[in-house]
Amino acid sequence: MWSAYKGFPQCVDLFLRWGASVHTTDEQGFTALHWALVKGSPACIQRLLEYGADRFAKTQTGKTPAVTAKELNTTNAWHRALKECGYDEDAQPVEPHFPGARFLRQDKRGFVTKFLFLWPFVLVWSIITILGSMPVYAGVFFAVIVGYSIQWCAQQVIEFAPPDMKHFHKTPWLAGIFAASVFWTGLRWLTTVLPGTTGSAATQSHWWLNLLFGTFLGLTAYFYAAAMRYDPGFVPKMNGIAEQKAVIDELLKLWKFDESNFCVTCMIRTPLRSKHCKRCQKCVAKHDHHCPWVYNCVGVNNHRHFFLYLISLTLGIISFDFLVYYYLSDISAKASDSCNFLSPGLCKVVNADGYTAILTVWVSLQLTWVGMLLFVQFVQVSRAMTTYENMFGIQDGSVTSAFTSTGTPLDPNHPSLATPETHGHGHAHKHKGGRLQQWARLLGVDPFIETIRGRGAATGNKRRKKNPYSNGCMANCRDFWCDPAPTFGPRENGSAMLAGEPINYTAMYESPSLMNMSRGRRRAGGYESVAGEEV
Repeated sequence: MWSAYKGFPQCVDLFLRWGASVHTTDEQGFTALHWALVKGSPACIQRLLEYGADRFAKTQTGKTPAVTAKELNTTNAWHRALKECGYDEDAQPVEPHFPGARFLRQDKRGFVTKFLFLWPFVLVWSIITILGSMPVYAGVFFAVIVGYSIQWCAQQVIEFAPPDMKHFHKTPWLAGIFAASVFWTGLRWLTTVLPGTTGSAATQSHWWLNLLFGTFLGLTAYFYAAAMRYDPGFVPKMNGIAEQKAVIDELLKLWKFDESNFCVTCMIRTPLRSKHCKRCQKCVAKHDHHCPWVYNCVGVNNHRHFFLYLISLTLGIISFDFLVYYYLSDISAKASDSCNFLSPGLCKVVNADGYTAILTVWVSLQLTWVGMLLFVQFVQVSRAMTTYENMFGIQDGSVTSAFTSTGTPLDPNHPSLATPETHGHGHAHKHKGGRLQQWARLLGVDPFIETIRGRGAATGNKRRKKNPYSNGCMANCRDFWCDPAPTFGPRENGSAMLAGEPINYTAMYESPSLMNMSRGRRRAGGYESVAGEEV
């Protein structure tokens, strides 16, 4: 009750996870929900509602939470929390009325996840079909109308989603767009491009190129699914309060109980190179970044799968472009060259097979962000760095690393814990830098620019320090690519190679330099020199 009254959502969440009851009342009949309305913290109110707080509980004087909110002028926070949890302003459940709503009632999270992953298949197919089969002016107009309508339908489903899925970028929507692009490309290749470049109608058979594309298509689908479905390296949580208390006591003795060494959401000691992901709500070992396109974090367990997915995708797009070029060159010879404003050559291509032409343009556009991301990943692997370390600095277990937070902030009023103000169309308006900057982050433009200019936090600092995890370009690449973990299949949680030695990133609390110093003390009573790459 005290935490709810003071407006500390992290403390409220902690006590609830430790088993505190939301139905307990004080002498006057006030529940924690009543006290949360005093401060008016939407996050506290929402958390209590999620744990089943009675929305109509009455005090000894007959005051319900709604009456309390009205008297204390916190009605806006009350209504906002109710909406996030799926209730109307009268605290009654909002019932969906669209087709299939009964499945939503049975499993809200499962239904929303599956729907928002599969619905983009309709979106991608509809837009490409309209653009490829209609005159350009009418095609663009109807594509915008249909695209907006399909997204509007998705937004209606999001309105009934769990509180942590109220925004498109927190759902598998973007992952569905990519999966739909791969599916429709593969289907078009099987039904049209493959027969058109190997059959009797083809002027020249391209079996080897088709076999190459088919291989890359299969590898892309596999590694994409692996990056999406495999555990990225979640740091195991402790079994109970006793273990958590023991860890806290140990960190206090070591003067390490800070944001850099302890996550108050997971209630664990955070290993080096790990980071708490606010989307996954877990700490990820050797956290690289959270990728909305695979709807998962990229960490120690699936980083190599993610890298191979990018490589397969790049080579697959290039080989598909060549196949479509040969295919369209054959069939466009007899096509009409009349259209609105394109050159006769392009008119023949569009008139011959507009769907395949538009699909190829869409697929080829993916080479922009994929190429940038692939370049950044190659550079970072050669330097033994992650995207997070490249952008925000390297944590090595030294005293100064306490200023680089990787866990959830201990301060309940920390800016990173603030809940952004949302509106009816389902996304926050406090975008840093606006919509363009938001898309730059989604497409990986920011890390690319920072890397190519050498302005990343780990590389652009004038007072460079050595990267304790780097052992030179060749050794870093060998650790990453020659890791004995299976390429096709999951790996043991947290296992990896560092300087040719097996380690486990879910339990690494000292940097290699400090560990080698400790070994040096045990062997010779002194320190030993450790090579490191300046970053």
